[in-house]
Amino acid sequence: MSLIDTFQDLVAQVPEFVQPLIVAAAGAIPFIEGEGAATIGIIGGIPPVLAVVAAVVGNFLCVAVLVLVSSRTRSAVVARRSRTRDRQTVPEGLEPRASGFDASPEAEPTTPRAAKFQRAFERYGVPGVSLLGPLLLPTQFTATMLAAAGVGKVRILVWQAAAIIIWTTAVAVIVGTAVSAVR
Repeated sequence: MSLIDTFQDLVAQVPEFVQPLIVAAAGAIPFIEGEGAATIGIIGGIPPVLAVVAAVVGNFLCVAVLVLVSSRTRSAVVARRSRTRDRQTVPEGLEPRASGFDASPEAEPTTPRAAKFQRAFERYGVPGVSLLGPLLLPTQFTATMLAAAGVGKVRILVWQAAAIIIWTTAVAVIVGTAVSAVR
C-alpha cells in the first residue's frame, strides 16, 4: 500500500470535519504536495474547493517553515564565515561556501541537482524557478534552495504561494472534471 493509498483510506475513514486536516497533512509531504493532496481529497469525497484550500494551506505552511529555517541557517553561516574571515586571512578564491551552490555565476555547484537548479535560477529567476519548479522538484526543495542562494524570504514565499495555488488549482480542476465525468 502506497502513501497516497494510505491517505485516501484515512480520508474515507475519519469524520468529515477532520478530512481537510488529512489533506493538509498530505500537502506538506514532498512529491505529494498540494497537487496530490487535492487529488486525494477530491477522490476521497471532499468538495473540490475545500480540498484545494486544505492542500494549499498544508503545502504552503511546510514551505514557509522550511524557508524561514533555511534563511536563518544561511544568515548564521554567512555571519560565521564573515567573523572567521575577519580573524584570519584566507587566500582569495578559497573561501568556504555557505551551501552546495552559490548564486554567483563563477561558482561551481557541488551536486548535479544544485547545478540544474543554478542553471534554471540564472535563466528564469525567482518567478520562473518557483512557477516551473514543480515540474522537476517539490516546492519544498525549490524554496529551500532559493533561501540557501540568499533570495529574500518574502520574495520566495510570494512566488511559492503563487506556484502552489496555480498548480494545485489546475490539477484539482482536471481531477474534479474527471471525477464528475465518471460519476
